[in-house]
Formats: sequence, structure tokens, C-alpha cells
Amino acid sequence: MKLIGYFRSGASYRVRIALNLKGIQVEHAFRHLRKGEHKAEDYLKINPQGLVPSLVLDDGTVLTQSLAIMEWLDETVPQSPLLPKDPIARAKVRAFADAVACDIHPVQNLGPLNKLAAFGVEPAEVTRWAKEVNYEGLKACEALIANEKGPFCFGDQPTMADICLVPQLVNARRFGADISAFKRILEAEAACLKHPAFAAAVPEKQPDAE
Repeated sequence: MKLIGYFRSGASYRVRIALNLKGIQVEHAFRHLRKGEHKAEDYLKINPQGLVPSLVLDDGTVLTQSLAIMEWLDETVPQSPLLPKDPIARAKVRAFADAVACDIHPVQNLGPLNKLAAFGVEPAEVTRWAKEVNYEGLKACEALIANEKGPFCFGDQPTMADICLVPQLVNARRFGADISAFKRILEAEAACLKHPAFAAAVPEKQPDAE
């Protein structure tokens, strides 16, 4: 298998964590987002959306979208499950993951921010937008797990919720969001970063890191 990603991409970061948790080693290839390499014609033949990550299977099948890739991994590699067995618990984990990956991340991602800049929005306002999106979204996520047992988001093992949370906190801090009041989120992050699968996936440890 080959994972095509970018060290700073939150979605790529998620899949790196998931692969590590599953104990799967893959070949890594890179598309530099700030240089626009993800929009090159050869890559659009692999992923028509021009996004990372893309997971290329040994038979040439291409999987895209980080949540779909994680679901596939969980269905085909049963060890270290990313979702609980209980249906209610699974729904809660999926809801949290969606809150991050579908509600927070897309509207503060590089593409939309570049569009805002192209439409003439001042750089300071673009940053303020990303900061507020992260803060408000994570405030809601804090409430979602406030009464859940730790140390991870939902119990004593990392799940898809934690996999989505940790990369988003990198973005939140980069944009200056104050997340110091989100005690459960920070507890979960601390537990994750002690885990080898998360520690090995951090952006600064990737071969394409700058």
C-alpha cells in the first residue's frame, strides 16, 4: 500500500495515526499542498478531488477521504479497533469525529482560506476566521465528551474520535485559538501523544516536513 499525503495535512495525519494503530507499514509519497502539487494533472487521475490523503492499495484501488479510509481499515484489519462494538458508543465516536472532520476542519482548511484571500479578505481577518471556527467547534467538542470517561475521548483506548481530535488541535494552536479551558480535550490529547502510534505520526517527524 502507498499513502499519498502531506506532512501538515490534518487529514493525512489522521490516516497516519490509524495505520500506526493497526500496525500497517506503507510506502509514503507526498504532494506539497502550498506548491499546488495536489492539483497536478497526474495526481487528479489518482484523486479527482485533488485532495490528500489517497491510499493506493496493492491492487491499484484508490481510497480517498480520511474517514472512509479509517472505516475501511477497521473493517479489514480487526486488531486495535477504531470504533467501539456497542452501537450507541459507536454513534457517539462517529459524531465526534464528524464534528471535527466535517464541521471544523473543512472551513478552516487551506483551500477555503486561500479563496477568502483571493476574494480580497485581509490576511488578519482570514486568520481570525480560522481561529474562531476552531474555538467554537472545539468548544462544542469539549461538551460532547465532558461526561465521558477518559483518559481518551471515549474511555481507556484511542478511537476515531481521538484520531480526528489530535490533528485539529495542531491547527487550532497554529491559528491562535485559546483551548486552555477545554480540560477533557487536553486530557485526551495528552494521553494520545504518549501513545507510540500518535507520537510517530506527528507532522514534524514526517519525511517531507519543513
